[in-house]
Amino acid sequence: MIDEIHSPFILAATSDNFRELVLANSEKGPVLVNFWSRKAGPCLRQYPILDQLVHHYAGRLLLVNVDTETEFVFTKEYAVTSVPMLKLFRNGQVVETLRGFQSEAELRKVLDLHVVRDSDQTLAIAVRNYAEGNASEAYAKLAQSIVDDPVNPRLPLAMCKLLRHEQRYDDALNLIASLPDAIRQYGEIQQLQESLMFYQEADPALTIPALQAQLESAPADLAIRKQLVAHYAMQQQYEQALQQLVEMMETDLAYENNYPQQAMLRIFRLLGSGHPLVSQYRSQLTRYTH
Repeated sequence: MIDEIHSPFILAATSDNFRELVLANSEKGPVLVNFWSRKAGPCLRQYPILDQLVHHYAGRLLLVNVDTETEFVFTKEYAVTSVPMLKLFRNGQVVETLRGFQSEAELRKVLDLHVVRDSDQTLAIAVRNYAEGNASEAYAKLAQSIVDDPVNPRLPLAMCKLLRHEQRYDDALNLIASLPDAIRQYGEIQQLQESLMFYQEADPALTIPALQAQLESAPADLAIRKQLVAHYAMQQQYEQALQQLVEMMETDLAYENNYPQQAMLRIFRLLGSGHPLVSQYRSQLTRYTH
C-alpha cells in the first residue's frame, strides 16, 4: 500500500515537512511527488509502477507521496485538480507535470531526462577539461557522449553553454536544431535557445549606456530599441527589455515581421508562465495584438 513505506527512497510528505523532503532534496537531485487518494483506483494501480521505478533508479530518484485527502494545502498550491497527478521537482521548481495514470514506459521517457546517468560523469570531466584550457578535448568528450547517450539532455546543454561562452551563437543554435524533439523540448535547452537568439541579435560593440544615450536623441529609432532589448535580455534585465518592446509596439507593431510580439513571447518563455512579469505584460501584448 502507498502508506506502507519500506524504502529509504520513498517518503510521505505533510505540510510540516514538504519543504525539507521535496524542495530541499530537489536541490540535490530529482524528486517525484505523487499526489494520490486511496479513493481513486488509478492511484492504487499507479503506485506499484512508481515503487518499481524508484528501485530501478537505485537512489537517483526520490519518490514523495502526498495524500490529498489529508494534505489539502497542496491541492491548491500546486493546482492538483485530479489524481493521480505526478510532479517532478528539481532545484525547488516543478519541471514536469503528469496527469492521470502513467505506464512504466511513459514514466521512464520523462524521468530519464532528469535522473543522473553514467554519461554525466563524462560531462563533469569534459567541463573540467575546458576549465583547464583543454577546449578541444572537452568538445570531443561531449560530442562522443552525445552519440553514446543521446537521451541525456545535459550533454548538449553543456556543449551549447560552452559555445555561448565563446560567442559561437550560431553553432549553439544549430546544435539545438539538430537534437531529437524530446531532447530539444527539455526545459533548460528551450530556455537556452530563447536566450541565444538575443545573444545572436545583440551587437557586441554596443553597450546599454551607449544605446540609452542614442535613444535619447532618436527615440523613434526602433533599431536602437531592438538592440536595447537584446542587451537587456542578455543581462537578464527582463523588465527593462519588456518596457522597450511595449514602446516598439506602440510605434510600429509589425516592425521586422512582428519582432516586438515575437521577442516578448520569447521572454515569457524564459521567465515561465508563473512569473509576475508575464502576467503583467501579457495584457500589454493582448492589447496590441487583438
